[in-house]
Amino acid sequence: MSGSHEVVLEAATSTDAAVLSSLLELYSHDLSEVFELELGVNGRFGYEKLPLYWSEPERRFPFLIHVGARIAGFALVTRGSPASGDPADFDVAEFFVVRRYRRSGVGRRAAFLLWNRFPAAWIVRVAEGNQNGLLFWTNVIAEYTSGTAVETARPGSPHMWRVFSFNSANRCMCS
Repeated sequence: MSGSHEVVLEAATSTDAAVLSSLLELYSHDLSEVFELELGVNGRFGYEKLPLYWSEPERRFPFLIHVGARIAGFALVTRGSPASGDPADFDVAEFFVVRRYRRSGVGRRAAFLLWNRFPAAWIVRVAEGNQNGLLFWTNVIAEYTSGTAVETARPGSPHMWRVFSFNSANRCMCS
């Protein structure tokens, strides 16, 4: 994509909290088919950990995904993964592309930009019940790593988790 359709991964700031909160509602709505997510009494799913992205900036990294001037999604990253126990690993905690931009290469490009931004060990966790997400991550990670990612299964509820581990150092996949 080029020009006004360029995919940009922009670090979010606390002034973007309301935008991220709105996008997290869309994300949660999509995932409510996979997980037992319930609306609160205010009609919102909510995301309790969002304030931590402003209070723990050395450990949590929020991003907005843009296509040209339009918001196309977000990525929330943590340093330290519940799947590895290594506090130095980077973990894709949440990743979302709005439906308008799915299957267009936006998510792929945003993931590559994310991994290139932090050349380090990465963990990506996907619930087995999230078939669309599992297909996306399996393909994108295989392309990015040339098939060298380690894939394991972990117990979870209500679904097993697929865990991908790889290192993005020296792997700048810029296309």
